[in-house]
Formats: sequence, C-alpha cells, structure tokens
Amino acid sequence: MEFHVAKSGSDTAAGTVEDPLLSIGAAAELAKPGDSVVVHAGVYREWVNPPRGGTADAPIAYQAALDADGRYEPVTISGAEPVTDWRPHADGVWTAVVPNTLFGERNPYTERIGGDWFFDQVNTWHTGEVYLDGKSMYESLTLDGVEHPEATADSFDRAGSLLTWYCEAGEDVTQIWANFGDADPAEHEIEVNARKFVFWPAATGIDYLTVRGFTLTKAATQWAPPTALQEGLIGPHWSKGWVIEDNTITDSKNVGVSLGKEAGTGQNEWMAGPKGAKGGTQREREVIQRALALRGPDSDEPHPWHRDHVGSHTVRRNTIRDCEQAGVVGHLGAAFSRIEDNHISRIHVKRQWHGAEVAGIKLHAAIDTVISGNTIHHTHRALWLDWQAQGTLVRRNVFYASTAEDFMVEVCHGPYLMDSNLFLSPWAVKDMSTGGAYVHNYIAGRIANCTEHQRYTPYHLPHSTAVYGVSNILGGDNRFYNNLFVGDGERAEPRAEPALASFWNGAIDIDGVPGQATFVPTPVGTSQYDAYPTPEEYPHEDGSALAGPRLPVRIEGNLYAGGAEPFRAERGPLVVGAPPVRVSVHDAEAGTVRVEVAGGVDVVAPVTTARLGTSYQAEMGYTNPDGSDLDLSADFTGTLRDKVVPGPFAASDAGTRILAAPAPARRG
Repeated sequence: MEFHVAKSGSDTAAGTVEDPLLSIGAAAELAKPGDSVVVHAGVYREWVNPPRGGTADAPIAYQAALDADGRYEPVTISGAEPVTDWRPHADGVWTAVVPNTLFGERNPYTERIGGDWFFDQVNTWHTGEVYLDGKSMYESLTLDGVEHPEATADSFDRAGSLLTWYCEAGEDVTQIWANFGDADPAEHEIEVNARKFVFWPAATGIDYLTVRGFTLTKAATQWAPPTALQEGLIGPHWSKGWVIEDNTITDSKNVGVSLGKEAGTGQNEWMAGPKGAKGGTQREREVIQRALALRGPDSDEPHPWHRDHVGSHTVRRNTIRDCEQAGVVGHLGAAFSRIEDNHISRIHVKRQWHGAEVAGIKLHAAIDTVISGNTIHHTHRALWLDWQAQGTLVRRNVFYASTAEDFMVEVCHGPYLMDSNLFLSPWAVKDMSTGGAYVHNYIAGRIANCTEHQRYTPYHLPHSTAVYGVSNILGGDNRFYNNLFVGDGERAEPRAEPALASFWNGAIDIDGVPGQATFVPTPVGTSQYDAYPTPEEYPHEDGSALAGPRLPVRIEGNLYAGGAEPFRAERGPLVVGAPPVRVSVHDAEAGTVRVEVAGGVDVVAPVTTARLGTSYQAEMGYTNPDGSDLDLSADFTGTLRDKVVPGPFAASDAGTRILAAPAPARRG
C-alpha cells in the first residue's frame, strides 16, 4: 500500500494521491511491512521517527515522489525552523528571541558538544546552529565575538567564519545574536537548529527501511564516539537492513549518517568517570563485550551484536557534505554493510573544535564491510578504519584534499584489502595495524607506519562478530602488490595543495594516539617498511635487527616513478622517471579527476586470494564477505585487465579522460 504525503494535505486524510497526508510522521504511523510512504515536493520540517520496520522480504520504503519524467520531486526534510523576527542590535548585528517550545524536549542552545575523545574540554560549543540562506554560521562563545568577529584561523572559509552567532538560553526563551555581515535578515532565509534528528527511530530494532530521493538537512546532533550512542542526522539506531540511497545529506552539527552503536552498551563512561578511572581503550573493549552479551530490556529475544540483528546496511549514491565530525560513522553497527558510490566532501571544514572521530568515513569494527566507488575530498581525514577492520574491502575510491591523510588504519589486525584506489593527498596512508593488502592502487602521497604495543584490540572468527582473541600491534604482515607510486620529486617534506596550505604545516598528525606513536617521514613509496623483515628473513634466531617483534612484509610488482622509493628488499622493483599514469584533480569541488594513461608498463604477476595468503592474527584469508575468492581482474573503471600492470588502470586503457564523482540517481 502507498501512503502519499503533500504540503496540501491533512493528517486526518486517507493518504491517497487525491487525499494526501500532511506530515511524513503521520504516514509513518500507518505504514506496515511492504508499504511505501511517497512524499511530494516541498519542505517538511519534522523529525521522522519511524515506529516500526519492515522485513527482509517486505521492507518499508520512504521515498520522494517521481515526476512525469521519472525524476525525484524536490523534497527536503529539515531539522531547522525559520526565524523572522530579527531586530537590530549593533552595526551588522541582529538579535531574535525564540520561544523554547520550538525545540521540544531538547534545546540545542543549552546542550553542549562533548563526550569521549572530544578534545575541546575548555570551550563549550552548542549543538544548535544558525543558517544564513542555508549556510551554517560560526558560533561565538561571547557576545563580543559577534560584535567584533575574528576569523577562525584553520577554517576552510576564513571570510565566512566572520559570520558569527551567540546565544543565551533562559527557562522560557532563547535569545540569539547574529552577525550577518552585509545581509539584512528580512531579505534572507534565517534558520536555527530545532531538532536533534531528521530521520532516526527513537527505538532500536526498527529493521528493513529504505530512505531514498530526499534532501535531509540541518540536525543538532551530538558528538558520536565509539563508546556512546552515535547520533546521526539519519541512521538506523542499532537495527538491520536499512537502505539509504540517492539522498543529499547536509549540515549535521556532527554526523551525517550514523550506522553506529546504541547507548545501552556504554555512554561516555571514560570522560564522564572520575580522574584515574579506566581509560578509553578499556572502556571500548567493555563496549564490545556488552554488545555481544546484552539482551533487549523488554524482551526475551536476544539483541546482541550479531549479523542476525544488527548491520547489513546499504548506503549508496548519496551526496554527503558539510558535517563537522563525519559524513558516515559507525561502531559495531556498520558490520556486514556496503557504503558505495557516495560523494562525501566538506567534512570538518569549519575547524572550531576537534576530536578523534573526525573523517569522511569513520568506522570501528567494519567486519566484512565493503567501501567502494566513493569520492571523498576536502576533509581532515578521508577514511579512518579504527579497530577490527577484518574482511573489510576498500575498492575503487578516490581520495584527495585531506589535511591529515587519505586513509588511516588504526590498531586493526586484518585481513583488509585496499584495491584500485586513488590516493592523491600529500599523506596517503597512516598504518598502525597489521594484515593489510594494498593492491593495484595509485599512491601519490607518503606512507607512515608505526607499531602500537600498549593497546590490545580484538580480532574475530572469520565472517563473524565472535571474538577470537586480542593482541597488540606488532606491525607488518602487510602486502603491497602491483601498486603505482608517484613521487613528488626530491622534496624533504610532502607538498600541500595551494587550497590547503593555510592550515597544513607538514606535521604528522595522529589524532587520539598515545604519545609513543611516532612516524619518521620517508619518500613516497614503500621504503617506510625498510626496518621490517621479509618472509625469508623472519624469524631470525641470532638476535639480528630483523628478528624483533615486527611481522614480515610482502612487497612485489610495484612501480615507482617521480622519485618514489622501493622497499629495500623488493625483488625487481620497477623504477622509472616519468609516471606512465598521471592522475590529478580536475574540478576540486565537483569531485572529478583527470587520468592520463601513456601505457608501456611491464607486466606483473596477478594477485589472487591464494597469493595473498592469510592474516597473522585472525588466520583468515583475503576473500569476499561471503568467503568466496576475490576477483581482481577488473580495473578502477570496471574494464577487464588485458594485461596485469601496476596501478589501477588496464594496460590498453591509454588516453586522457575525466572521471566524475558519483551522484544521486535522479530516476526511480
């Protein structure tokens, strides 16, 4: 059955095309498994809180209506409300008084951002926000900062950071002061955050929902660490089988899409506890054990972290931007999921505060999760896999304009695969893990590597959430096969893109990592691993330098151009001057890259599941999530490789092309 929603409707209507409902929430109350909620053009200012889910065979679909041409009608669901009663306060500064009834139970102008791994423990930023014509302004901690604004030094938009606001909340009203620059608020749309969520079930276990074709925007979300409820503008809230596709998701105060954990397994117990209590790493281990053991509070049915109950989501073809913590986040709940063909940009670009959970995509325990075809740029860190990347496949993604690095993998034991990705930022990879396989990538940035002997993290039985054991990070157990490394000449330090130069100083930044984790810069290439043994050198019984705790590395078939340097023991590395393939950013904001392929590269041995072997700790092979062998016969574009050559492009694929970023499908 279809329930139709339109701005001309009424919540007492029948919900037909001719007699539509007025709110999406009213339709959600009626929708049963197999039903669809079809929303027609307009702006809907509400929190969609679905009371029930569907089934694997009969999901409940929420989608924008299709027009006569089969395209989605423009439907916006917003967590903000307009404010029109602005009065002059001082030059360029205006003030408005908002009744607190606008906010419901949670006033975002009294709620402060904070939690585990949130670094700013001095300033007290709010989850509220003020928007000028849809663009978020910058909170000031004082009224003087509105009357006499100063630019935020690290902001991607220093001029825009002069548009500031300040608030004071009372029992009945909240007063907001805002500096709109030269804009008269009577001639512009001014909005404020009014709701915590845009599309989010208050209950857990709301399974099998599809959300497609919307613009979802402006939510007063809280900081989302792995040891607390991970709020998002949209998310399944500890459920199974959601499909989030073809949406534009913007302007969450913290997280756009959350696939993460609920509150019952832990809620900021590290930072909320007394000084000297258990540390964050121990609290996170406890979260995992609780998630494996907990049952639902009102049911005899088990509700643990198990693939029968949680995960297996699909997030695809979305545009996700302008979120200050992460585009996609998830601890535990992203397992067995697919995050594909999304365009993620402008994440953590205001830079008023910082924490250890900031990235385009930040996942803990991405077990058997596939991350493919995404374009991620203008972020602090593009992709961050933290703890338990096991069976994770990262394939055919484009990363650039990262101010930290394109990919960080932290205290994971593998196996995880990085296949046919484009790494275009000055720092490509920060590796504080074992068990990684890097195959057929284009890598134009440096790699940093270190061990981590003080933190013990879990690994799992293959294709399962069941914990097999815990270990610290010895380092190594990596494979680098058939990659193309393109150096940046003889520079001692990597260059930053001109657009990033104002806030990138060449420092090796490693958020949230204890002080003993240090990196020594080396040129682009694999020479970062020179201190590691080969399989033939490991283990030595004579106490030589190569016989330490580091695990062996396997490095073969790579091509090094433009000053990139190979691993000291790589057999027959291909070292050339000019790169046979050159990838550059074509349109930075649109997410397009230019690929120039000259060809003429030596053939190398193909990579297979059998050749990759098994990871050291989990004793698990490099396979697809269903356990079948990997197929690496296609290149970045899906073209079958007629010859196997280093890098992500097929040998016969010579010429110049522009590769576009993925975009939401506009047809149903």
